[in-house]
Amino acid sequence: MASPTPLQAFSSIPKEPAPPQQASEAASEGERMTGAQALIHSLEELGVSAVFGLPGGQILPAFDALTPETKFTFVLNRSEQAAGQAAQGYALSTGRVGVCMVTSGPGATNMVTSIAEATTDSVPLVVITGQVAVEDIGTDAFQEADIMGITYPIVKHSYLVTKAQDIPRVLTEAYYVAQSGRPGPVLIDLTMTAQTQEMLFSWPQKMILPGYKPTTKAHGHVLQDAAELLAGSQRPVLYVGGGAVRAQASQQVQLLAELTGAPVVTTLPARGIIPDSDEHALGMPGMHGSVAANGALQLSDLLIAIGARFDDRVTGDLERFAPRAKVVHIDIDPAEIGKNRPVDVPIVGDVAQVLDDLNEQIPLTQEQVGRPDLSAWWEQIHRWQAEYPPTYESAPEGQIEPQWAMQELNRLASPDTIWITGVGQHQMWASQFISFERPNSWISSCGMGTMGYGLPAAVGAAVGAQGARPVCLVEGDGGFQVSVGELATARQQGLPLKIVIFNNSSYGLIRQWQNMFYDAHYSQTDLADGGPRSQAEQEQTASSARTEVPDFVQLAQAYGCVGIRAFTRQEASAAFEQAMATSDRPVVIDLRVWKDAQVWPMVPPGASDSEIVYQPGVAPLAYVDEELQASQGEDAANAPDQSAAEF
Repeated sequence: MASPTPLQAFSSIPKEPAPPQQASEAASEGERMTGAQALIHSLEELGVSAVFGLPGGQILPAFDALTPETKFTFVLNRSEQAAGQAAQGYALSTGRVGVCMVTSGPGATNMVTSIAEATTDSVPLVVITGQVAVEDIGTDAFQEADIMGITYPIVKHSYLVTKAQDIPRVLTEAYYVAQSGRPGPVLIDLTMTAQTQEMLFSWPQKMILPGYKPTTKAHGHVLQDAAELLAGSQRPVLYVGGGAVRAQASQQVQLLAELTGAPVVTTLPARGIIPDSDEHALGMPGMHGSVAANGALQLSDLLIAIGARFDDRVTGDLERFAPRAKVVHIDIDPAEIGKNRPVDVPIVGDVAQVLDDLNEQIPLTQEQVGRPDLSAWWEQIHRWQAEYPPTYESAPEGQIEPQWAMQELNRLASPDTIWITGVGQHQMWASQFISFERPNSWISSCGMGTMGYGLPAAVGAAVGAQGARPVCLVEGDGGFQVSVGELATARQQGLPLKIVIFNNSSYGLIRQWQNMFYDAHYSQTDLADGGPRSQAEQEQTASSARTEVPDFVQLAQAYGCVGIRAFTRQEASAAFEQAMATSDRPVVIDLRVWKDAQVWPMVPPGASDSEIVYQPGVAPLAYVDEELQASQGEDAANAPDQSAAEF
């Protein structure tokens, strides 16, 4: 008999609530309370320090159980999606589980994007949604939605709780599942019946997870196999992804780079896993990565993929990605290994644990077979770095170049800053022009690329940082308007966010694609909310009827924040300094940047990383695919010195 689909399972649960005596029978001792009170007590016992969300009809008993004595802070967001994103920002800034709580129906469905983000970016998240009473399930009751069925493909695990007595155990399990193994979102759909029913509360709870046993330590001879491949490699690359960040494996990655001498490329979510100033760091690979990072990947003979998933934004044309490289893939999620790229040595385990063990194995192997001479490999890489450094085109009429502004922000900000971004051109410029010197300094919607993610994530990061680290949000004018209501949350929480809107009055990255691939047909990307102006234009605008909607300065002030506008470099520097010096409220800077600034380098969609365009008309790796094709069939390992000379 086939297992029921989530929807079938949802609709076929018993329609009668469990009698109170049954609940009592399940536990013979403990403090008597309602399920809603048990939920709050469970969160307290788990050590949760902040919960994000907003109330609604089917979760009201849980909100009623919040009191001034509750041991965690409840942060009232202005939308359910923002609550989920704030919880993610909290999780990524603290390394702890983010928790959010909303109502049923539209409250729950508004959370779907946040759940998908948490899955794609492996963020530990517990999402608590209200649900109608057990007897009303399947009747199309007001604000009833099958949120378990809706989110079934994108959650790590989910629970429909129909009995109050189950609440402490389910919370215990959900918290554990969210953060163990590959982190991810766990949904708890809490019926009104379970919230209002009485139960006996006791703590701690015994988990019932017989089939859930994440593998944390590598099995077999895989470590030795990996060490031997490294010892025989002339062009190795450490390809480090967000899984290494989630595993807190920064020190282990740095040590592996030192032991092997291999260059390190860091994907977007892994920025900062090793300092950008480290001699092994090549920066970000892929669509908007550096020439050196892409060239190293394409010509490598060995990729050590560490918590990375061979995402299409990194690989470009997968069939032509690093065609001569053997692959060692380290990941806690066995489903990721071999999913997109065949693997020579698969290693399932916690990245930090695996690297600890691998770093012990490598010196032993090197004692037996020696350490390879990578000087020719590094000579090639250094040539790419020297010839194709990060750069940008100057604006024709003195407008602010956004890349300059990013460098200026980086110069003025504290080294402890937690950087948050929205999604678009500014996100790529931030990755390219901000120097990341420590882990857990970068938060962005990487896998889903959700516009509007930045502000709520910054709220969550600042709540988690508790003033110990400054939080700077780099946003676009389009993305900022998606979640601008969270300014109210930030102001009421007293969060001194530094918010810089890179205002080019358009959906910049989409406009760039329209410019490059749609004959500059800028269809529906003009936001008419700002952009740069010359002095003459400013004077003209002051006396004309030109309308910019919204006025970001007045908008910020309406929320009780500081609002500043900057058209010139001098005004921008002064605004940044004022923001850094403000400690009692958010500061919003409407930074008018050059509209036609483009993100370079770029690998065109569907192209090989060898086709990366450094600037218009400059394709520094264009010859690589031809060289690789011509040399197809050669044994790469037998040509250590040919690599640099050949390419």
